[in-house]
Amino acid sequence: MLFQKSQKRILKMTKKELYSFVIDYFKKTMPVAETELNYKNPYELIVSVLLSAQCTDVRVNKITPAFFERFPDVFSLQKSNQQEVFEYIKSCSYPNNKAKHLVGMADILVEKFKGEVPDDIDELQKLPGIGRKSANVIASVVYNKPAIAVDTHVFRVSARIGLTKNAKTPLETENQLVKYIPEDLRAIAHHWLILHGRYVCKARTPLCQKCGLTSICEFYNKQNN
Repeated sequence: MLFQKSQKRILKMTKKELYSFVIDYFKKTMPVAETELNYKNPYELIVSVLLSAQCTDVRVNKITPAFFERFPDVFSLQKSNQQEVFEYIKSCSYPNNKAKHLVGMADILVEKFKGEVPDDIDELQKLPGIGRKSANVIASVVYNKPAIAVDTHVFRVSARIGLTKNAKTPLETENQLVKYIPEDLRAIAHHWLILHGRYVCKARTPLCQKCGLTSICEFYNKQNN
């Protein structure tokens, strides 16, 4: 009976109503949602974001203190080389590629942007190792741009809840999300979905018993049909 009521609610709820329900839920349960990467300025964030690709924030936060002590700014990083940088980041995933990207990124930031991290998403994507997801993270976290970065958590959670339909790529997911999430909430919505995916709506064993969205969640109701 509970399932039937929940299923009827899903069928009757418009996409706009669904988004409003989810947004209201996160506003109440997660009024403060921020990146778990430790950083003090745009330079430190862009380094941390680059290192976080296919690597946990916990691991990155263990690496960066020594890294930033040796390379406190983009100018010191530019003067380094791939071999030296590798020694500081070798415990993260794909350290060779990331060391190469970090040195290349520093070079472009100094030569083209006078050492400043740009706030434009297209400009950010011109930097080595910075794709659209990373660019959106930097633009939204540092500069409060209305961008939604789609990582594996956002991609999974959005599809499970039913916020997105048949999205096969991160860009398709992003385009569907920005259509219904107000501009002023996009930066925090990115963190809502990431943290929900990281601690509740886990990939292999989602903790549905701890989730307050089960009444409208497509994944939950399909599993309990």
